[in-house]
Amino acid sequence: MPKFVYLKDVVTLKLDESKCVGCGLCLEVCPHAVFKMNGRCVCIQDKDACMECGACSRNCPTAAITVQAGVGCAAAVINGMLGRSGTACCCSIDAGSCCSDTSNRQCGCG
Repeated sequence: MPKFVYLKDVVTLKLDESKCVGCGLCLEVCPHAVFKMNGRCVCIQDKDACMECGACSRNCPTAAITVQAGVGCAAAVINGMLGRSGTACCCSIDAGSCCSDTSNRQCGCG
């Protein structure tokens, strides 16, 4: 099976480092190794690999991780390509811009 490539800089994933207690549950449930341990806290090592499934945010005991599961720009673009209606997104692929915050570089990983 080929490795899927997701759109760059569109994921809604965010990590509040101040809330992270370093339990590592997100490391266990993430199917794409988006997170890594960096000392006493987790950090985002590959934000673009996130498929916005929401497993990390649902399992985080301190609510340090947030993600809009299934409603991010990537989901809107994919649904639009599949011909599904009501999949509006403010992103412009041609212009290379998106509504998501791409400055979230946590724990010195980014």
